[in-house]
Amino acid sequence: MLLLNTSSHMPSFFFLIGITGLEDLGTLTSIFFCLLYILAVLGNSAMIYIIWTEKTLHGPMYFFLALLALNDLAYTSCIVPKMLEIFWWNNGRIDASACLTQMFFVHLMAGTETGILTAMAYDRYIAICSPLRYTSILTFVVLEKIAAAILVRAFVTIFPIPVLVSRLHYCGGYVVLHSYCDHMAVVNVACGDTRVNSIYCLVLSLSLSGFDLLFIGLSYTMILGAIFRLPSRAARHKSIGTCSAHFFVIMAAYLPAIFSFVSYRFGQKTIPHTVHIFIANIYILFPAFLNPIIYGVKTKQIRDCVLKKLQVNQRPI
Repeated sequence: MLLLNTSSHMPSFFFLIGITGLEDLGTLTSIFFCLLYILAVLGNSAMIYIIWTEKTLHGPMYFFLALLALNDLAYTSCIVPKMLEIFWWNNGRIDASACLTQMFFVHLMAGTETGILTAMAYDRYIAICSPLRYTSILTFVVLEKIAAAILVRAFVTIFPIPVLVSRLHYCGGYVVLHSYCDHMAVVNVACGDTRVNSIYCLVLSLSLSGFDLLFIGLSYTMILGAIFRLPSRAARHKSIGTCSAHFFVIMAAYLPAIFSFVSYRFGQKTIPHTVHIFIANIYILFPAFLNPIIYGVKTKQIRDCVLKKLQVNQRPI
């Protein structure tokens, strides 16, 4: 657990209520999330195994893809077990220290994911705009440094969040209107001045995700410019194919996240709270489920490796 000085004005535990408004559909909702989680775990585990065991996939693009799959495994595992415990056993109680730990890792994985997607955009930019220098630029040492920078950036920017939350006064309140210990959901339980937490969260979201989206947008602007300058239609089609998987992954990751961020801050009076919480879970689970499918369908090398392993396993003894 994350070691923080949880002072006496914090409750010893919080109570997560799950997704209010779906009590009548609790069984179906829990099955849906459980199935989504199982498929996400299986898909990302298979992706990591294939990349790890196939030497032909030991390249920069697949290095980042393995990082993304590993992060998705950790990301979903931070929230789903406790969520299912709420659905199946009606046990929303969580110790304050465990809540702060979950909060830290959920937001750490979110920061890591956006960093990985940005690094993957840079990888596609080098592959399209400087193909002859691709392997010389993105060496294994450089890849290690990029991965370390992503983790350090996420840790440094996210660590203050549970620290700030642990310093708030709660005046006896402990019921969190969420299915996991989201930062702002726990802050909303506190009494007194919470402006520092709100401002830090807003600035962090806009600067971190804003910078990454700007970098991704610039990368793809230059990529598209390079693609349209290619002489043949076949070459342009092939180049677009190498970027399409990453583009769909970005859409799957950012669109639900942006909707959740905007609706949570500006649409609380018009959008039901049930929708906020449901989308907050979907934007974590759905991309983790979808990413292996997108890359499995869109990337020929991965498709070929999967088919080869299936053929090997089906050989008669």
